[in-house]
Amino acid sequence: MKTTISAAIITFNEEKRLHDCLASVHGWCDEVLVLDSHSTDQTRQVAESFPGVKFCAHDFDGHVQQKNRAISMTTGDWIVSIDADERITPELARSIQDFIQNNPHADGARLRRLTIHLGKKIRHGGWYNARYRLIRRDRGAWGGENPHDVILLKDRPAWKRNMGPVLRGDLLHYSFLDLSDQVNTINKFSSIVAFTRNGRGKKFSFLKLLYKPPFKFFEQYVLKAGFLDGVPGLVIAASGAYSTFLKWAKLYELQKTGLEKPSNLRKDYRVQ
Repeated sequence: MKTTISAAIITFNEEKRLHDCLASVHGWCDEVLVLDSHSTDQTRQVAESFPGVKFCAHDFDGHVQQKNRAISMTTGDWIVSIDADERITPELARSIQDFIQNNPHADGARLRRLTIHLGKKIRHGGWYNARYRLIRRDRGAWGGENPHDVILLKDRPAWKRNMGPVLRGDLLHYSFLDLSDQVNTINKFSSIVAFTRNGRGKKFSFLKLLYKPPFKFFEQYVLKAGFLDGVPGLVIAASGAYSTFLKWAKLYELQKTGLEKPSNLRKDYRVQ
C-alpha cells in the first residue's frame, strides 16, 4: 500500500500568512488538515480556497494540546507538523519524500528552520536549528512548555531529543510581520509562560529575575554568535533578554497580587 503523508497546521487569525503555508504543502502531501481555534478573520476562506484541505475548529487550550489534537485528526502514515508562519521549500519537500521512501520504519526526522526577520536570514543566536517536525504516526507527540513546544519521540530520553537525521532544505519561518509584531508576540508568549509556570506551582525567584535576562543576551549575542547577524542579531538578543525578564516579572505579579491570569491571554487558555 502507498505510504501517505499528512500536514497538520493550527491557526488563529492567520489570513495573512496561511496561503503561502498551504501552498508549500499542497500537491505533495496526501492530506492537509487545518485546525482553527475560531478565527474572526478570513482564515477559513483562505484554507478552503485550496481543494482538498480539511478545515476543522476546536477551542484553544494550549499550543501543545492543540497541535497534538491536530495530529490525532490526521490519517496519514507520516505527519509533518508546521505552523502557519512556516513554509516548506521545494528542496525540503523532496527530502521529506525521499526520506520516507528510504526509511519506512524510522521514527522521524528533523527539519532545519531558517527564520527571516528584519529583512535578513538569521543563522546565528540559536535561531537556526533543527527540530523534529516529521514523525511516523504514533512515534512522537508535542510536549514541552507552552508556548515553546517541541516534538518528543517515544522511548527517547530527554538528552537525545535533538539527535537524529536532519533533512536537506530549509523550513522557512516568517515569525513576525515586523518589529512591532515581535514585541506583541513577546508580550503574549511571556504571559503564557508565566501563567503556565504559576499553574504548575513554580515559585518566583528574585535572583533569576536579576541574572537570567543579561545572561540570555550574552548567550544569544556572544556564545551563539548572534553578532554575526548584524543589527538583527543585536535586536534578537535584546528581545530575548526582554522576554526572559517579562516571564519572571509576570510570575511575580501573578503570585504577589493575586491576579488570576494576564489580561492579554485568551479567556479559554488554561494550564494543562
